[in-house]
Amino acid sequence: METNQVDSIREKVKNCLRVSTEDATYLYNNSDDATLAELASMVRCRFHQEQDASYIIMAIVNYTNVCVAKCDYCSFYRLPHQAGTYLLDLEQVCAKVDALKSLGGKLVGFNGGFHPKLRIRDYADLFSKVRDRFPDLEFYEMTVAEFMFSCKLSKVSYDEGAQILKSSGTRWVTGGGAEILEDNFRKRHSPGKYTTADYFKAQGAILRAGMGSTATMVIGFDETLEERMSHLSALRQFQDSTNCGLTSFLCWTYKPWNNELGGVEVSTREYLRWLAISRIYLDNIVHIRTSVLTKNEDALLGLQFGANDFDLPTEDEVTQKAGATISHNFELILDAARALGYVPRKRAAFPIGGQIPTSQKTVVNDEVRV
Repeated sequence: METNQVDSIREKVKNCLRVSTEDATYLYNNSDDATLAELASMVRCRFHQEQDASYIIMAIVNYTNVCVAKCDYCSFYRLPHQAGTYLLDLEQVCAKVDALKSLGGKLVGFNGGFHPKLRIRDYADLFSKVRDRFPDLEFYEMTVAEFMFSCKLSKVSYDEGAQILKSSGTRWVTGGGAEILEDNFRKRHSPGKYTTADYFKAQGAILRAGMGSTATMVIGFDETLEERMSHLSALRQFQDSTNCGLTSFLCWTYKPWNNELGGVEVSTREYLRWLAISRIYLDNIVHIRTSVLTKNEDALLGLQFGANDFDLPTEDEVTQKAGATISHNFELILDAARALGYVPRKRAAFPIGGQIPTSQKTVVNDEVRV
């Protein structure tokens, strides 16, 4: 009976039919690793050449560690009155960007916290000055979570805040700060942030303004499988509603060191299995990215479980404080991909928007999903 159910799901995947939440849950609970890798690779091949693996060298510049959200899983933040707080000025930020360029990097992500004194126009001013200094680079400016807090602090709507950033030249606001998009999880661990509905409201405003955004997820806290699936379900519905507006999905693992929550990091095997489920279920996202930042060379195994892309990070204090290690020996990491039979291809930043070619649309209830 179990074999018949897996075979039924396999037929759906072969015929580009959308799998249900129940299908994905069943696969995760009952399928072996080889089956998950097989099905995820089938979906991957709808969008990418079988042996192709793209990557980009990038830095995540943490311009401030001041944050009032007080998430129990964060090892990075400091409250405004605590020792060790910082807010980098323009020259300090640019020095970090110069360091990235010296390593061949082409993309900078900015990530800070819920700083109680920074308004949305402060961010717009900083980012526009950095862009003027480095016109040859691409920038991911803020995360959705920071954007939400700054808009509320500035007493502007999400649409107004998005227009302020867009008018200053911002092109990207990433999907960072999502962790697990399920309200029970959020109440347990980050009650100072937002609801899932509010998160997608803000991300919708970013897309409507003509900026790009991405999907993210972090696993390995104490979330249940139902909470994980709720995250993927909400994300897939949002992607449908925006005509595939999100360019990529990145999943990484929670690092349990130096924070209040603690715990044990999930295994590489569990991470790979979840990558596969994400690729199979998120049939409307072109690029699934595996996390070198949190899994190092082991992340390249994710290419066998549905991923097609990865970052080579040069720094990220947020995850490094929690136990992540970063190597600038990029060839060693690329060799891990080559050893698996993939051809790593250095890419530029993705174009804004994740529109799926007509020939690769997923069929949902006998209708083509656009």
